[in-house]
Amino acid sequence: MALAKGKRHKAKNKKESDILVPRPPKRVKSDANYRYFNKEINWLEFDSRVLEESENPSNLLLERVKFLAIFNSNLDEFFMIRVSGLLEQVDSGLIEPSEDGLTPLEQLAVIRTRVLQLIKQSTRLFKNELLPALDNAGIHLCNYEDLNDTQKQKLRHYFEQEVYPVLTPLAFDPGHPFPHISNLSLNLAVVIRGSEGEHFARVKIPGILPRLVPVDWSHESSSSDDGVPATRQKGFIWLEQLVAANLEMLFPGVKVLKTYPFRVIRDADLEIREDEAGDLLQAIQAGLSRQRFGSVVFLSVEKSMPENIRALLMANLEIDQEDIYPVEGPMGLSDLMQLYDLDLPRLKDPPFRPRLLTMLQSPNNIFRVLKTQDILLHQPFDSFGPVVDFIQQASTDPEVLAIKQTIYRVGSNSPIVEALARAATNGKQVSVLVELKARFDEENNIEWARALERAGAHVVYGKIELKTHCKVALVVRKEPDGIRRYVHLGTGNYNVKTAQLYTDLGLLTSKPEFGADATTLFNTLTGYSLQASYSKLLVSPGGIRQALMEKITRETFLAKEGRDGRLIFKMNALVDFDCIDALYRASQAGVKIDLLVRGMCSLVPGVPGLSENIRVTSIVGRFLEHSRIYYFRNGGGDNEEVYLGSADIMQRNLDRRVETLFPLEDPYIKRYVIHTILPTYLKDTVKARILLPDGSYRPINPAPGTPPFNSQEFLMEHTTENELHIMPSLTIKTPAN
Repeated sequence: MALAKGKRHKAKNKKESDILVPRPPKRVKSDANYRYFNKEINWLEFDSRVLEESENPSNLLLERVKFLAIFNSNLDEFFMIRVSGLLEQVDSGLIEPSEDGLTPLEQLAVIRTRVLQLIKQSTRLFKNELLPALDNAGIHLCNYEDLNDTQKQKLRHYFEQEVYPVLTPLAFDPGHPFPHISNLSLNLAVVIRGSEGEHFARVKIPGILPRLVPVDWSHESSSSDDGVPATRQKGFIWLEQLVAANLEMLFPGVKVLKTYPFRVIRDADLEIREDEAGDLLQAIQAGLSRQRFGSVVFLSVEKSMPENIRALLMANLEIDQEDIYPVEGPMGLSDLMQLYDLDLPRLKDPPFRPRLLTMLQSPNNIFRVLKTQDILLHQPFDSFGPVVDFIQQASTDPEVLAIKQTIYRVGSNSPIVEALARAATNGKQVSVLVELKARFDEENNIEWARALERAGAHVVYGKIELKTHCKVALVVRKEPDGIRRYVHLGTGNYNVKTAQLYTDLGLLTSKPEFGADATTLFNTLTGYSLQASYSKLLVSPGGIRQALMEKITRETFLAKEGRDGRLIFKMNALVDFDCIDALYRASQAGVKIDLLVRGMCSLVPGVPGLSENIRVTSIVGRFLEHSRIYYFRNGGGDNEEVYLGSADIMQRNLDRRVETLFPLEDPYIKRYVIHTILPTYLKDTVKARILLPDGSYRPINPAPGTPPFNSQEFLMEHTTENELHIMPSLTIKTPAN
């Protein structure tokens, strides 16, 4: 596998067949190295479940298109971050296998084979199922050669006015160096013939223009199979086809012989070294500039591209054959999200309107409510509005003295950041920790940091060696009986848009212990304190790992004493080997363990003598499962514990990030999570898949006579407010497999 530019070398004494022939991921045996699934390969299985949603005919058509776009976007990020990391390991000379038994080179081999399978599967789905279905529904993705003269004439006008001015043909010959191919760019390799023979040129397809160009359909007379009249039908053509059809404008006087699209993915993992970063803001900006020139880790080419053009690209991009992924059809299908944005409600899930708890509806003041009770919000089923209101009310409330908040991903046009700036303008003490190292949000966060500084807020960027990933907001308010602190703690980002798409949990409270802990946390983040003790919060690095290990061990001892041991963890990833080993020991002691792991899972469930009491399921549905919940039975009754927070069970979250887990203490709220949320997810037989000991996932079979159950649909139909007070006591059970 080719390596990084300037230091890339080929694996010596390795035939291509040695690299490309995969070995299956190692499974559980007596050797300790066989106790874990490889996390990268398991992540590909997660993305295959996203693709499965696109294949599912029970999903509406544009929902299927959306999942195909997400699958492709996920795959892009996988190469930019995870594959690039493996290539760096190979480049460093690492040949030892990791705990899962695979060397970096072996992982790359298995990844390549699996990705080729997934690309073929997704291409076949798009060509054989989605394209015909879109056509029948009145959405036509056309090839240029199939258009009539009138349509071509109008597209020619669009090309001349909108596309041609932003195109730049770049020749490659002794007088013209090979052009830089930017990350995620779609390009045309153009073969031309002039007076001096054949030459190669490259034309970049501009990403600032819509990839799918509208085609006039008003003169078509037919209706679609769904009865949509021609006047309401929509046609599109791929932008690269439009450019290819008009290349004579870019290359006058020469003959265009052939064009071949290709697409490049580069290493986009931003690394900041402590000894090189005197100023973190400047270091991030410099890193973003260098990111454009990261080494190529993936080259997608049209299947018909001849070997001489492939060889030219390989030589100049400094890659090897195994970095090339042939595609039959359009590449970069993440751009299909453009279709999902069409105003065609009949082809999409009905819009869901999040609920607003009665106690928080206008004109109630949120601080008045929080004086008497804690509030749990379950997005997107509950509105994210109260969190926005929490900061907005604080920004204008004359009794509020200070606001402190962490920002990881807030998105564009954030009302929360605007409220923080307004609070600073109003003379309040505003301190914001902006995590500049939030992957793919670096530029956005730099802009927000500067805007807040201009407004007068105190902005800090965290520690160079640690990412600050916790989700905490603290409001300090002067009241008649003294200073009171109000806190929001969450599992997800302060992002209004993703709060409608991701499932997350957030707690609003005025309990003094939580306010004191939040104050200590912010003092640690903004000052020089290295260690801090907390009354309620678990904080990493260090604190979350230690607490999880202690609580899992406690459950293990209780099971050995003959008491019912029970653990239920819901998270995005489980790849920390020490925690996995602790869960294995708990299983061997008889603890019943349910793990709801959306993505990567290195734990191998259901193995006799090791993990027969562990069940792992993954849910991929309408909303992205993002909440983290950690339940410990602890003997039952009032002793049960529930922690929520920002941390997955990954080495990076436990050891290299600032994360928080917070306990639920309000009896109604704790009961709701234990007896409603967790059982609801465990009952899912529609969107859930169970992980088998061989690493595959399969659907869950409902018990005989039991109707299918969709957890997210249930949560959409049942309000948090009512469930908190009327949900009967339940025993947490696992559905039949």
